[in-house]
Amino acid sequence: MQIPRVLALYVGRVFLVSTISVLAALIAIVALFDVIELTRRAAGRADVPFASLVEISTLKLPFMAIEILPFAVLIGGLVAFWRLTRSSELIVARAGGVSAWQFLAAPVLAGAALGVIAITVISPVSAMFYARAERLDSVLLRGGAGTLGLSGGGLWVKQPDDALTPGGAAILHGERIAAVGPERLTLERVSVFRLGPDDRFLGRIEADRAVLEPRHWRLENAASVGPERMGLREPAVALPTDLTVARLQDGLAPPDTLSFWALPGFVRVLEDAGFSAQRHRLRFNALLALPLLAGTMVLVSAGFSMRPARRGGVGVMIAAGVAAGFSLFVLTKVVGEFGISGALPVTLAAWTPTGVGLMLAVAMLLHLEDG
Repeated sequence: MQIPRVLALYVGRVFLVSTISVLAALIAIVALFDVIELTRRAAGRADVPFASLVEISTLKLPFMAIEILPFAVLIGGLVAFWRLTRSSELIVARAGGVSAWQFLAAPVLAGAALGVIAITVISPVSAMFYARAERLDSVLLRGGAGTLGLSGGGLWVKQPDDALTPGGAAILHGERIAAVGPERLTLERVSVFRLGPDDRFLGRIEADRAVLEPRHWRLENAASVGPERMGLREPAVALPTDLTVARLQDGLAPPDTLSFWALPGFVRVLEDAGFSAQRHRLRFNALLALPLLAGTMVLVSAGFSMRPARRGGVGVMIAAGVAAGFSLFVLTKVVGEFGISGALPVTLAAWTPTGVGLMLAVAMLLHLEDG
């Protein structure tokens, strides 16, 4: 039948325009508040230009777009379906025998397509830009300490080092992570490069092993190497640090700085190195569920906004739809914390909000269509 197909495409176009407009508006609002927060944090730093703060916020925009996409779909759908209902277009279509499931097919597919584009195309750009934003934030607003990197089974750590000269830094590289515990981390075949405040090389320490203990690294069988000589081996050398195993793990490529395509490989690297990969697994599954979640939000918005205006209570229903969206957001955060802690399987924690939203939407639409 041609009419349902044409109607579905028309409703899908109206929904898509409304959703993209809402997404742009939400991104602008979030970016404005982000700039305000960055300005507050930089209030005591006269050397941080406002343009750098705007750059940090701008680099976060693709990440923000992915994060708020489900809410943009929900609010955009509420606006689109409310306008179509108020103009009686959907009421006439349903009176003419067109099922709600028929004209909702195109909006649901459009919402799911936005989710697919977000995880496959925008996610790599988002990860690259967000990582740069985090580096700028660290250098300009957090002092630049604690830069970390993990590759293969090895670990790179950059930390402050004032032992040789004020304002200096130390770059520690361990070729292999031998053991990881709640409070201890052991690296093997370790090199420590000591730099001045102007990144001038001051010396190097070569050690067989480095053990992260409270307030210091214990370098075992270590020898100091200067620009002109190599020192004698010492059984143990202490290198002060404020790092802990928890801070190291939090700083090793946070999930938000990795694209959808890079997450599975980094999960394997983390687990091979002995670190927990719960947060990265949760992020990957949440991205994987995004297209279905976006499609679910279309159904939720339809269920809350297609009530005929003559029955009254339309405003209350739309407000209830917005509240339902925020309730799903809270549920996402709560079950996500359970997933990270190991109390729930990561897959269940990531997909539960989508499943709950889908059941709510289907129940409402069945009641609206047949009740």
